[in-house]
Amino acid sequence: MEMIKLIASDLDGTLLLNKAQSLPEEIFPLIRQLKELGIMFVAASGRQYPNMTKLFAPVASEISYISENGALAVDRGEVLYQDSFDRKLAEKIISAIMAKKDAEFTCSAKDYHYLMPKTQKFHDHMLYEVKNECRFVNSMDEMTDPIMKLAVFEPGGITDESVKYWTGNFGKECVVVTSGNEWIDFVPFGTNKAKGIREYQKRYHISPEECVTFGDEYNDIEMLKAVKYGFAMAHSKEGVRAAASYVTERVEPFLEKLIRAKGNIEEVI
Repeated sequence: MEMIKLIASDLDGTLLLNKAQSLPEEIFPLIRQLKELGIMFVAASGRQYPNMTKLFAPVASEISYISENGALAVDRGEVLYQDSFDRKLAEKIISAIMAKKDAEFTCSAKDYHYLMPKTQKFHDHMLYEVKNECRFVNSMDEMTDPIMKLAVFEPGGITDESVKYWTGNFGKECVVVTSGNEWIDFVPFGTNKAKGIREYQKRYHISPEECVTFGDEYNDIEMLKAVKYGFAMAHSKEGVRAAASYVTERVEPFLEKLIRAKGNIEEVI
């Protein structure tokens, strides 16, 4: 009998469907029921940590986080680890983004994102729609905190062409990976969501056979492969589905079944 002890889920495209910016209400009681069964819930996203705690407000202090695509893990308020990005490389990437028509960037520090918006639309999108903690700056010199991650926002959507462009320019110096429809992330080599999963497994003596993960994008692949029960969303790209052991339409019905089975995964699959 295999009992699940950890569930990690991506947000955008997984728990947040159709570009939603708030979680379905049903997720909060499910997380509480999982906790009662001794199953920890980890939110794993390319998003910033303060933004994630806002999304999970009703249960924010009861769950753990892998944010910034694995660059930061926070376990019920305690920083488990924090990666840092090479500053010279960050400057190079930011210059390239500023030079590319319509492209915008976010630069991740632990408690906020540094932004230099080219348009009011992007400024408002990050502040009021995504609801990020933001610091608006005029130059790299004002970015004094350690940098964990960079991301480029392409308002027209990510194309194969833009993936080739960014990978071609920076793929030899860091990990370049799609993270949603309009975003490409740049993270240090070795940084991904699976790194966070492994840290939680180590800390709580949980094996890969006792974990379930959910994701829909290329930045979820390592996390889907790091556990026995990796679920790709049915709408995700073929490469993501191929990396997962299972496919699902939605996360919540699976959690409901697992709760009914009291954590026994064999009753669910």
